[in-house]
Formats: sequence, structure tokens, C-alpha cells
Amino acid sequence: MPITIGVKALVAAAEKAIKTLSLDEANALLTDDNTVFVDIRDIRELHREGKIAGAIHAPRGMLEFWVDPDSPYHREVFAQDKTYVLYCASAWRSALAAQTLQHMGMDNVCHIAGGFTAWQAAALAIEPVAAKVP
Repeated sequence: MPITIGVKALVAAAEKAIKTLSLDEANALLTDDNTVFVDIRDIRELHREGKIAGAIHAPRGMLEFWVDPDSPYHREVFAQDKTYVLYCASAWRSALAAQTLQHMGMDNVCHIAGGFTAWQAAALAIEPVAAKVP
């Protein structure tokens, strides 16, 4: 059965419903204690390319579970009264994730235009992420 709505349409709809920060706006928040940068990319992407300096990692597949205080997977970092700036590689996954978190009731979430790819191209602060040895 063919799909009736594609990923580009889903992302476009999400973009209309969420707040998107420019690179300059996001970069200005890097040292703000009331802001948490959240990298939702796959861990292999972090190992390969690094992450925004100071960002936490919350894989896209676990994000809703980590945010929900009633989930057995809840992470306390998401129970704070802070702004959460999501990002992925190209701002598609982060747009959908920000919209989902808004549907869950979070009004303190946004994402970065262009994602990590744009951040890298602008030569903004990145830190390496080492693979853990088992």
C-alpha cells in the first residue's frame, strides 16, 4: 500500500508547529545554564563526527521514554525547568522530535536550523565522543 504523506511533508508540518533557532541563536545559548543541548543522532554518528560542545545524547528512539517521568527509562535531565535544544544531522529528525515533545506537553523545546551539518560547516564548537570499550 502506498503511503499518503511523505517524510518531507511531515517535516514541513512540524517546522510550522515548532520553534527553530538559527545557528547564531543556538550558539549564543551554549553557555546558558538554563539550556540543554540534546543530540538525538545515532551513537555511531557521534563517534564518527563528535557533538556540539556540552550536549547530552538522547537517541531518537528513546527520547519520549527518557522524557516521560512515568516511564521506567526516565532520565532526570529532562525533569528540569530548562530549554531543550534538539538537533540531528540535517534538522529533520529534530523537527519531528520537537513536535512530538510538544505533543507530550513540553513547551520548552526547539531545534536548530540545518542541524549538526550546518553547525559543523559554520565551524562552531564541537567535541569528540569516544566509543566506549566493552
